Amino acid sequence: MKAALLIALFISSNTDINLLIAKLQTRYGKMRSLAADFTQVYTDRSGRRLVERGNLVLKRPDKMRWEYNSPEKKLFLVNGSKIYFYVPADKQLTITSIRESEDPRTPFLFLLGRTNLRKDFAKIEASTESPTKAGNVVLELVPKKINSSFERGYAEVDPQTAQVYRITLISPSGARSDFLLTNIQENYSANDALFVFTPPAGTQILR
Repeated sequence: MKAALLIALFISSNTDINLLIAKLQTRYGKMRSLAADFTQVYTDRSGRRLVERGNLVLKRPDKMRWEYNSPEKKLFLVNGSKIYFYVPADKQLTITSIRESEDPRTPFLFLLGRTNLRKDFAKIEASTESPTKAGNVVLELVPKKINSSFERGYAEVDPQTAQVYRITLISPSGARSDFLLTNIQENYSANDALFVFTPPAGTQILR
């Protein structure tokens, strides 16, 4: 907690915050794609936790692929205006509009192509929450539009490089989703075929 407080004091002025936001916008605003391994930790308000792991690929504009490997195989795919969620064990594919979705993974799209984060968030300020890696800074982000899965969030950032290592999303109910990124590859060569999914025969499709 002491280390977190010192970090928060270090970036407490508006000038420091604006500088870090400018670095984030410069780094990710020009990035074409990103690949990483992820660990997703979901904690409900009672304290129960679910830990999942897999691989993530983001590509401009508005493409995402979350491939879960543990503890259960799942695929969460965003291709422009549609979201595809496939669970092999259930033989079910759910297709929804990205505009109608309140899934906690969709805010990740803000990482690529954003040149003015102030337009996306009502508030961005330093947080006293402890970073997972010493020396990193945690920013608190409050969206302009709150939905059932996203009331506020945290972005853990290396202040020197402006690389994001963790994104945390807090729902109005108090549930928390932590997404920790490792083995990050920027401007990853992501073929568009990664964001196209044809369900196996016998799959139930829900819309």
